[in-house]
Amino acid sequence: MIKRIVGIIFVFVITSIAWVILGGIMSARTSSQNSSLVGNVAELWGGRQQQAAPVFTFHWDTWEITERTETVAGKVKVVRDREKVHHTKTVFPSSTTVAANLHLDQRLKGLLWYALYDVSFDGAWGYEHREPIPGELQITFAFPDSQGLYDGFRFVVDGVDRARDSQPEAGQVSTYVSVVPHQTVAFAAGYMSRGMDEWRYAPGAGITNLENFKLNLITDFAEIDFPSYTMSPSQKVRQGQGWQLAWEFKRVVTGHGIGMVMPTRIQPGEMASALAFSAPISLLFFFLLLFVLATLKGIDIHPINYFFLGGAFFAFHLFFGYSVDHLSLVPAFVVASIISIVLVTTYLRLVVSPRFAFVEAALAQLLYLVGFSLAYFWDGYTGLTVTVLSIATLFVLMQLTGRLNWSEVLTRKQAKPLSEVERLR
Repeated sequence: MIKRIVGIIFVFVITSIAWVILGGIMSARTSSQNSSLVGNVAELWGGRQQQAAPVFTFHWDTWEITERTETVAGKVKVVRDREKVHHTKTVFPSSTTVAANLHLDQRLKGLLWYALYDVSFDGAWGYEHREPIPGELQITFAFPDSQGLYDGFRFVVDGVDRARDSQPEAGQVSTYVSVVPHQTVAFAAGYMSRGMDEWRYAPGAGITNLENFKLNLITDFAEIDFPSYTMSPSQKVRQGQGWQLAWEFKRVVTGHGIGMVMPTRIQPGEMASALAFSAPISLLFFFLLLFVLATLKGIDIHPINYFFLGGAFFAFHLFFGYSVDHLSLVPAFVVASIISIVLVTTYLRLVVSPRFAFVEAALAQLLYLVGFSLAYFWDGYTGLTVTVLSIATLFVLMQLTGRLNWSEVLTRKQAKPLSEVERLR
């Protein structure tokens, strides 16, 4: 019996090593594909977008008198020069009204899902000239991505669209407006674009004083999440399959922006790798339960038989890992499960009996292989599933072996193989 146990442990270790290798291969494949594809996807669709608020800069000139001395014919004279000095000052809008509409468009490339989106952006800002002197107001609007695509771009100042006359430089456009004290300037910009993973709006660089600020964000997806260092919405209303979110402030000082993280699907490559790395846990439970049942029933299951059973478990992860980039996630999982279950049950039907194969073994495999793997479809429940299975398995084994004399079992001679009649019972 001791030799049998050592043989089973050896089979378990060998199979676990194979899973570690498979998990490493799947992880490397996923990483390699991501490295080669993420740049291509970003070039075709666009990367993460962060739309910054326009920058308002007030320009004005003053004349200053400077004095200098000159020596003429031995006499020192004081000469006064009148010089023009240019001044600039960053000023802030008196009101902000922004509307953004996000449409999710997830795409599968190889072993990876990419969270792509279309965005419709419309912003309107008001500026009140509170300086006591006239001058020029420079309005600078920076695009979130200098390599991006912006359809239907509008650049409106006091009702006049200057987009056609504005030549983008270094990913931004600028215009100048003459202003006098107490004058108000209305500025608006809008476009349709697309990006990946997340979208943000930055009200300013660093800590900013926001006055009469309002931003409405509409999504067509229900799973909303906010990036780090962003503000939560003031209002949240369900709209169709998505949400209508609003941020409204009369006056606030903040260094945080506003944003939305696009929901992502289960990554096939990452899931295949995680399943392979955690597979030894499910096989351990299966082998342990199988060994106890065989001991209680007096069934002779040789370590070589365990080796083939381990191979049947490994077949699940092997097929799933190399089919998930050709089939959808669920069909690949179902086919892999069927293949593994058929291998185990048809083999144990010959080794032990049809009843043992299609009842005890099949139920154990459904629980420890299929059920354990299903937990990866619900993020955050994998650890809980392992805990529940461990406790449940411990309870069942304790109840089954509570009256078993292990000293006698471990010294017992090898059981005789079952006859054909006994196999069919």
